[in-house]
Amino acid sequence: MLYWTVVFLIIAVIAGVLGFAGIATAAAGIAKLLFFIFIVLFLISLITHLSRRSGV
Repeated sequence: MLYWTVVFLIIAVIAGVLGFAGIATAAAGIAKLLFFIFIVLFLISLITHLSRRSGV
């Protein structure tokens, strides 16, 4: 999922440099959404891992 965040971020940067404001805004919004989803899933995974580890 982090891969797709980087892909959309690169698309947003390239579109912004070329002057496609609408595409750049949409790609940046998608990249931001995917990044936050990635962070939430990472935190859930981390908490789950730590809770399993402390029970042993």
